[in-house]
Amino acid sequence: MPQLIAPTARLHTAWLEARDDWGLGVHEDGFGLLPADEVDSPAGFTAWVARLADESDQVTTDEARCTYRWIVETDRVLGGIALRHGFNDFVRWAGHIGYGVRPSARRRGVATWALGRMLDEARLLGLERVLVVCEAGNFASAKTIERHGGVLEEVQETGLGTAWRYWITL
Repeated sequence: MPQLIAPTARLHTAWLEARDDWGLGVHEDGFGLLPADEVDSPAGFTAWVARLADESDQVTTDEARCTYRWIVETDRVLGGIALRHGFNDFVRWAGHIGYGVRPSARRRGVATWALGRMLDEARLLGLERVLVVCEAGNFASAKTIERHGGVLEEVQETGLGTAWRYWITL
């Protein structure tokens, strides 16, 4: 059974294996990885995990706060999911919740399960509804969002492609 855990430097090797499953250079939402983050070395990885903890632990303003969780099963990183607390420009573009599941762990309900847990977190924060965005044509992600009551608001050109924008009422 998977678990959602806070990012930890202890899983450096397991996280690198998950990244390699996606392929080098491929970004998956939910990890909070920025182009400037250096995650291959233990020191760089530890610094990145510390930044994620700072964003989760109210070191930033509420508008920029984000709860990061890794989807882990027996110390194997299956994916990541992020809950963005505010409604700033980034959230308007990317949504309150972003997630990604490594290719070898897909089609097992992992994303559906993780999204359900993060919606529980959103309720605890007092959010009444959340925006979840996926790439147009990503039918697996759309189905995951719809399973949790997601209603398609619009199809939008983002500059990086076309996105489906869903609202989930909590």
